[in-house]
Amino acid sequence: MRNGKPKQNKYSKPATGQSNTARPREKGFEKPSKTRPVKQADSFLDELKDDLMAFFQINDEQSFTQEQILDHFGTSDRRMKLIMHGLIGELTEEGNLVRLPNGSYRADAEANLVEGVVDHVNSRFAFVIPDTPNGTRGDRDQDIWVSTEDLAGAVDGDRVRVVRFTDSRNRGRRIEGKVANIIERGRTELVGRIEVWPTYGFVVPDSKKIYEDIFIPKEKLGGAKDDEKVVVRLTKYPHATSGKQQFEGEVITVLGLAGQNNTEMHAILAEFGLPIHFPEDVEQEAEAIPVDIQAKDLAKRRDMRDVTTFTIDPVDAKDFDDALSVQLLDNGNYEIGVHIADVTHYVLPGSKLEAEAYKRATSVYLVDRVVPMLPEKLSNGLCSLRPHEDKLTFSAVFELTPDAKIVDEWFGRTIIHSNRRFAYEEAQDILNNNGGDYIEELRLLNELAYKLRDDRFKHGAINFETVEVRFRLDENGVPLAVYPKIRQDTNKLIEEFMLLANKRVAEFVHSLSKRNKGHEENVMVYRVHEGPDEDKLRSFADFARRLGYKLNVDDEHLSSSLNRFMESIEGKPESNMLQQLAVRTMSKARYTTEDLGHFGLAFRRYSHFTSPIRRYPDMMAHRLLQHYLDKGKPADQDEFEEKCKHASERERMAAEAERASIKYKQVEFMSRMAPGQHFEGVISGVTEFGFFVEITENSCEGLVRMQDLTDDYYEFDKDNYRIVGQRHKKLYTFGDPVVVQLKETNLARRSMDFILVSDKAERRSVARESGEGRLAQRSESRSSRGSSSTSSRRASSTGRKQATAPKGENRRGGRGRR
Repeated sequence: MRNGKPKQNKYSKPATGQSNTARPREKGFEKPSKTRPVKQADSFLDELKDDLMAFFQINDEQSFTQEQILDHFGTSDRRMKLIMHGLIGELTEEGNLVRLPNGSYRADAEANLVEGVVDHVNSRFAFVIPDTPNGTRGDRDQDIWVSTEDLAGAVDGDRVRVVRFTDSRNRGRRIEGKVANIIERGRTELVGRIEVWPTYGFVVPDSKKIYEDIFIPKEKLGGAKDDEKVVVRLTKYPHATSGKQQFEGEVITVLGLAGQNNTEMHAILAEFGLPIHFPEDVEQEAEAIPVDIQAKDLAKRRDMRDVTTFTIDPVDAKDFDDALSVQLLDNGNYEIGVHIADVTHYVLPGSKLEAEAYKRATSVYLVDRVVPMLPEKLSNGLCSLRPHEDKLTFSAVFELTPDAKIVDEWFGRTIIHSNRRFAYEEAQDILNNNGGDYIEELRLLNELAYKLRDDRFKHGAINFETVEVRFRLDENGVPLAVYPKIRQDTNKLIEEFMLLANKRVAEFVHSLSKRNKGHEENVMVYRVHEGPDEDKLRSFADFARRLGYKLNVDDEHLSSSLNRFMESIEGKPESNMLQQLAVRTMSKARYTTEDLGHFGLAFRRYSHFTSPIRRYPDMMAHRLLQHYLDKGKPADQDEFEEKCKHASERERMAAEAERASIKYKQVEFMSRMAPGQHFEGVISGVTEFGFFVEITENSCEGLVRMQDLTDDYYEFDKDNYRIVGQRHKKLYTFGDPVVVQLKETNLARRSMDFILVSDKAERRSVARESGEGRLAQRSESRSSRGSSSTSSRRASSTGRKQATAPKGENRRGGRGRR
């Protein structure tokens, strides 16, 4: 062979039955890639074509004649030779292979490379999540499975280029590949607990996706003491030829003793790259802003200080960024004002405050604290619509009929004076008791809100109700109780008017486009929510059907079908699981300048205008609205699109940190329970290593491991979301009621294990469960048994925001076996 013997690997021969033991070459591709869409192999020919391409990629420094390729793949059959010739020709026409003057072929270094981010879900393997045009995670079926030994030194969060190929022995399963090179390290710092020894230290990472400790030389311990939480800067990453994650680092921050509340909350912020303090120069700039409202500030504002105005917020809120005003008009209609803190009056482009607000992009809400986007002088002072103070606002003012129809609307800068600050509970008591401060105004707003909500659902909005978990903490942050946040009419009242303002601002900016030359579209920051993926939705509908529930995905009015489905599962043991799975079929809401609409709310256009104290996209919306009110030309779309992507990413990180703090406090709460205590719960997730149980009383969730189920040998049935006993055919699936006992808690990993005490469902067999009617009967039987107690508490207490399905998918049950 002209360039020597080709390198062997398990992808060289699709079906020879021989074992290839040599390792593929560990090498990066130096040229930047043109990322291409990931394609699934749908047939034997597709997979064979992928295997051919993988062979050329792994041996990309060599060239091969067609005869050499046929010899290497052991192809002797005449028809297979013709097929191989044809596939080589296709790869050449597609630009994946290059034909050299001597008639041999070699790989184009840029072909078949996919760019993405490593998600190291298991110590044995990871997934590379390919980039999508809008910057969000695409279909999970497009994720590329990569063995840990093929990561070439990449770790969780790294941006990489990966060679994708299909393993013919796993036909029809996940796309597989190997990392070609690392583009950018995703983690430069890690958080963990340090173990200090006489001449060195080790940091045990908090992250569940880092599987080896970090070695710290003695001179780089930074004064850290044993069992403290620290932030470590990584100085050495795993070597490209090593199958293990061998890190070195240096301690840059000591957070405090592990297990203390402040230490752990700061550790969560550091883990997700979120700030703890404001830079000194940012604080100084904020403090320099005058407190008094100047006469010049009122020159172009509508004065609404004489109109009845109040705020309704959580009882423990410190920043009040929205207020409502109510006025009865002579014609019998109502003027309702939605007044939003005028943050952009104080935070100016080019300022340090602006740069910091953009960098943070959002406030972060942990269990016991808020990490604000803006310094306290602004968030809790100047921009907080506190009662009995004049405040500068940006307002959307609507004239509504008694039927809540919009007759007129006005947008612009205002000054208001809040007459009263209500907590949600306080305003609700006034409505319930039909007496108290501003009872007529509250009653009117509530009636209008009901009509606005009914109109929304009539036009296709989907009723996804998620219950949030709240904690009662002592003075040291120790959780004393866990309870669900109850959404009452006053919560929904405020929500409805905020939705109205957000929707109409987006529509108003769009309507102003008609005055532009050639009707050029005005650039606006939209909050978009695209429709569900059809394949995912059908798969979910099929799964729901097996549990006895009907979801008609072919219905012309899909939202109506989804709402009927939500009504049918209400109060059932598996309701939370099914709702979370339904949400998983939907796209994630995000910020963009593309005018794509909001599927869940059934709004043609929707923006975020109502929370500029805590969301940077709202600040952008305020500036753009004022720009167009001033008859400005369409803004630079590329500039705002880049800012939208940044805001969406920061929002995701903040949400993950919030979930981590909730999980930590749930584990801490359970760790204080009396030994041997039994808890009723329902199965909320199923994986290859066991099933998750959510305790009905407090929504805390833990894992019953497969190894602790000693009455049988159980296997994971991925397609049906269940595990099945091989001897007795006993099965456990979503929604099954069980009784568990706490086995152990791990605060560092924010996880807990349960031991199964008993299951309340009868012993069932797979054979008896064939047929939809029996499945429906089983579902109804489970539902009726739990309807009086478990179901009702379940409906009101489930507060996990993260879907149950990802627990199985994140660990990718079964894909670890190669």
